[in-house]
Amino acid sequence: MPREARLDAPETLHHVMVRGIERRPIFKDPPDRADFVARLAALAEAGALTVYAWALLPNHAHLLMRTGSRPLARSMRSLLTGYAGAFNRRHKRVGHLFQNRYKSIVVEAEAYLQELVRYLHLNPLRAQVVADLRTLDRYPWTGHSALLGTVPRAWQDTATILAQFGPSRGRARKAYRTFVADGIPHGRRPELQGGGLVRSLGGWHAVATLRRGREAYAADERILGSSAFVEALQQAAQAAAVPRRCPPLARLLAAVGATAGLAPYALSGTGRDAQVTQARAGAAYLWCRVAGQAGRELAAALGLSHQAVSKAAVRGEHAAARWQAVWEKLR
Repeated sequence: MPREARLDAPETLHHVMVRGIERRPIFKDPPDRADFVARLAALAEAGALTVYAWALLPNHAHLLMRTGSRPLARSMRSLLTGYAGAFNRRHKRVGHLFQNRYKSIVVEAEAYLQELVRYLHLNPLRAQVVADLRTLDRYPWTGHSALLGTVPRAWQDTATILAQFGPSRGRARKAYRTFVADGIPHGRRPELQGGGLVRSLGGWHAVATLRRGREAYAADERILGSSAFVEALQQAAQAAAVPRRCPPLARLLAAVGATAGLAPYALSGTGRDAQVTQARAGAAYLWCRVAGQAGRELAAALGLSHQAVSKAAVRGEHAAARWQAVWEKLR
């Protein structure tokens, strides 16, 4: 059965799970964990992701994050590819490190944000990586210690989570820790990570109370949320899947050049004039990111390498509003 496309859009909350191939360790020592965290921090500091909760276990990792303007797939590719290469070099190994592709679930924040923060941060305790909650409070490889302030992580968004537990930082931390402690007896939470019907309807209780044959519902294994939330996401995904009409490349280059005050031919070549560089970045952003076209065609038209076009598209994202206006005129 073909795998379904990931659900993603700016400001979407995701629970991401990464596992080692054949359940092998992906973290063997503190330097491994520190490297992974540093890469995650770099993405957060660049505005690609907002990280609320995370936990590193020997053979897997959990991340609770909200995407920014950069797609989740691109951020995860940067995180996992870079880390896997460094891990292989450090431990003198070759081959795949991660099991298949990472798993991502879109989360209905209002109903599940607090529950997932607690669930993720209790992972090391459930897995007996730490002995008790007191040890977890100072354990450096989850976001729990950052929320308590015992291991500062400036890149982690602790303010958003603590604001849900109290008006002041001290009271919020105390209430948050009590909330986490109350979750210890719950053990594993299959409704937070299980099958599509259970996950999408909000747990076993919701499934058990369905009036079968009478009550309409929507379920999707890629989503943690209510039936209404699932249905709205599916409709948005279907709308986004409609192919965009893409203008001819020559017309796009002419429009970008005109906006930058340049003739279309001025965009080609390897010149480093700031005005030309910005225009190339705009063309790459529109062609590759907005229109979803292959960068190789643009690279050939501009006389650049495919890698140079990819980097230009990244730069173009920083002035997305300017180039989006060009795209609207082209349409």
